[in-house]
Amino acid sequence: MTVARPPGPKNPPIVGNLYAFRSSPLGFLSKVAREYGDLVYFRVMRQHMYLVNHPDYVREILVNQQNNFIKSRALQRAKVLLGEGLLTSEGQQHLRQRRLVQPAFHRERLAGYAAAMSEGAVRWRERWQAGRALDISTEMPHLTLSIVAKTLFSADVESEASEIGAAMTTVLQMFRLLLMPFAEYLEKLPLPHVRRFEKARARLDATIYGLIRERRKSGVDTGDLLSMLLFARDEEKGDVGAGMTDAQVRDEALTLFLAGHETTANALTWTWYLLSQHPEVERRLHDEIDAVLGDRAPEFADVPQLRYAEMILAEALRLYPPAWAIGRKAKAAFTLGGVEIPGKSICILCPYLVHRDPRWFPEPEKFDPERWTPEARDARPKFSYYPFGGGARVCIGERFAWMEGVIVMAAIAQKWRLRLEPGQHVEPLPLITLRVKNGLRMIAEPRAAKARMTRPTGT
Repeated sequence: MTVARPPGPKNPPIVGNLYAFRSSPLGFLSKVAREYGDLVYFRVMRQHMYLVNHPDYVREILVNQQNNFIKSRALQRAKVLLGEGLLTSEGQQHLRQRRLVQPAFHRERLAGYAAAMSEGAVRWRERWQAGRALDISTEMPHLTLSIVAKTLFSADVESEASEIGAAMTTVLQMFRLLLMPFAEYLEKLPLPHVRRFEKARARLDATIYGLIRERRKSGVDTGDLLSMLLFARDEEKGDVGAGMTDAQVRDEALTLFLAGHETTANALTWTWYLLSQHPEVERRLHDEIDAVLGDRAPEFADVPQLRYAEMILAEALRLYPPAWAIGRKAKAAFTLGGVEIPGKSICILCPYLVHRDPRWFPEPEKFDPERWTPEARDARPKFSYYPFGGGARVCIGERFAWMEGVIVMAAIAQKWRLRLEPGQHVEPLPLITLRVKNGLRMIAEPRAAKARMTRPTGT
């Protein structure tokens, strides 16, 4: 037996829950999930919205019935920045672009990326000074930006990192306006917010088009992602002579340029905050780093040995998933949990809420890397944890992100402890990604690595 609508909050006339949802999205979603359960209905203007808050329902949307869904309004609106890139495209175009980009993230390429990740992190940590206050929410994006530019685009953008970071912040802040009703009309007006967004987009375009122009001029295939895009030919259509236009390359490159650094930077920022609040976890991390690395920089072969570092990153991603909400729009009516959901409805999947559900994670607010032993993982439903999404549209750079997070964490923690500057109130800021509101100021304290431990060959 199916029912027409699940429980949910009252929906005021005309606007529905627009104000509550927009003013405090995490607060609103947390409240209705507590009050109404695993499937919640509410309305924003005339749009039917369903909060999906159970692993089985998440699997149904992301995997079992994934062909019935397209990206929701947030990523549709993101096309004003990203165009028809991998994150925003749909259907056959998305499949073609994903096949084109996938080789850049194969295992054999990851080994080469690891060296650039380690070198970048070591170079970055050497700039810091003992006792100096750092805004880690700025430092991490600049570092990961330089890493993704070097690994995927064979480019050095460190001199541009501040300007690119400022443009990225402007773009993310503007998405609140772009998601408003009638935003399609507002963005055509000469409003100050719109002009700032256009200026920021132009700044990002200048970097990407500059990389494209230089590579086309050289004609050299370096084997990186940018070369894959520039020298791609659509063999499926039998047109081996036609490559991608600069605009098409720009959309894909900008998508991976931004997505490839923003999410990992956020994850690392929250990781440093959590470590500063849990010295016993930090101490165990240092012991592992000293045992595995001694005083040398991390390498690709070290990543599987830095198991506790990976557990720390997994737990940080549980508490503060960068992709804190995932939206899907139903193309046709479907049934979920015995409820009839009409076509064109928006389903909101919220990893932030599912990751903090006590049914899957006892004492959910507690930072506990031991949740990520193999036994603990196997005891939970698969989609009780999905920081990188799932199904055919799972994040293409997931393995890249895990490796980068572990390597950067190890390289920096090898030399520094980061302590929260007194007097700060730390809280999440849910934009498209989950940032730290008002930044994260921390003090760098040096630490001396223990003498490198040697282990028998083959262990």
